[in-house]
Amino acid sequence: MTHLSVEMLAADAAEPITSAGHAQLGIAVLAGIAVIVVLITKFKLHAFLSLIIGSLVLGAAAGAPLDKAIASFSTGLGSTVAGTGVLIALGAILGKLLADSGGADEIVDTILAKANRRSMPWAMVLIACVVGLPIFFEVGIVLLIPVVLLVAKRGNFSLMRIGIPALAGLSVMHGLIPPHPGPLVAIDAVGANLGITLALGVVVAIPTAIIAGPLFSRYAARWVDIRPPENMIPERASAEPAKRPRFGVTVATVLLPVVMMLAKALVDIVIDNPEHSVQRVFDVIGSPMIALLAGVVVAMFTLGRAAGFTKGRIATTVESSLGPIAGVLLIVGAGGGFKQTLVDAGVGQMILDISKGWNISALLLAWLIAVAIRLATGSATVATISAAGLVAPLAADMSSTHVALLVLAIGTGSLFFSHVNDAGFWMVKEYFGMNVGQTIKTWSVMETLISVVGIACVLLLSLVV
Repeated sequence: MTHLSVEMLAADAAEPITSAGHAQLGIAVLAGIAVIVVLITKFKLHAFLSLIIGSLVLGAAAGAPLDKAIASFSTGLGSTVAGTGVLIALGAILGKLLADSGGADEIVDTILAKANRRSMPWAMVLIACVVGLPIFFEVGIVLLIPVVLLVAKRGNFSLMRIGIPALAGLSVMHGLIPPHPGPLVAIDAVGANLGITLALGVVVAIPTAIIAGPLFSRYAARWVDIRPPENMIPERASAEPAKRPRFGVTVATVLLPVVMMLAKALVDIVIDNPEHSVQRVFDVIGSPMIALLAGVVVAMFTLGRAAGFTKGRIATTVESSLGPIAGVLLIVGAGGGFKQTLVDAGVGQMILDISKGWNISALLLAWLIAVAIRLATGSATVATISAAGLVAPLAADMSSTHVALLVLAIGTGSLFFSHVNDAGFWMVKEYFGMNVGQTIKTWSVMETLISVVGIACVLLLSLVV
């Protein structure tokens, strides 16, 4: 299904917690989002608290009883954390083992040793995609920024020529590829097949990362020609190669969960019989929790033990990986609560009603909704979660491949034009020593390019799959 069929979808809409009209609901949505934006940007309130307050403002402005608005938020928070909390925790453990063992450094140094000056931007996007696969965007920045700064300094590169490809690779992984929180929540919200979404996500991610990374970096380097700030170049961790796991083993460990999930998708397509014993086995093997759990257990040996970690050191690494994700889990959960408040207030049905008669692709509509929320809140994860909840009814009569493309459309929309209300904007600005204008010319334009190229690839895929 490529275009909206509102009459068929209307019956699937949830019973709203309020009978407010479209105008009142529209005002309520704007009020809720405005409160979140103001609290985060002006008052520097944590996104978790801002989302709670914004959800209550949304419910109150929509005319819903406060107890029902609270119940909607609590339900959304609980279901979101239940669906993705374990996966986020496992991904954090895998990322921490990769970083502390020196596996990330081994991947970086091996690829850079084989890259010449001309191919260095391409090497950086490859490194970012591989390293960024199992870890959060913010962690990826912290891991790769030292490499970016060192390569730019030693090779006498413009910082943008090296930095933009790395940022593009990380951002594309964050927005499109499970097990990152946004895509996982969107997959759960619209009922998409994880394996199919992962496979199509890779197809979309490759050209998107190439265009927004190595190719765009040529222009970004001309617009903002800066050198690495000396005060930001840190000492490299894991400097002794003998204490690192080997390159091939490290890459295999990182890719193990992905291979397991893709194998499940392939078996589902080939056999297509839920009762078949082989498919049932792969349904277990390729489930996100089992795949990531297997990756973590294997990493304890292939990364931790290879780096000389004792059992106690591995236990400490695992424990230390969980603390920093508390804030991520709370923000993701609160984003799910805000999404559920939007849905239960009838905003999803309002969008369907307003869209009645529009000859617009459902995929494009999902992208536009995600773009709007991204611009307002600054969070790709919040934009993904909220948009997925709103457009979930559109997936009712879609094929499994188009439901997967719906997830990717939302993911690409969630990356559109990062600006001053996005924490990533300020991280990039400070690490690269740029001012606000330079950051907009490079980072913000790169994010917009990822979003636009990504939705173009999604729409092209929708014509052939």
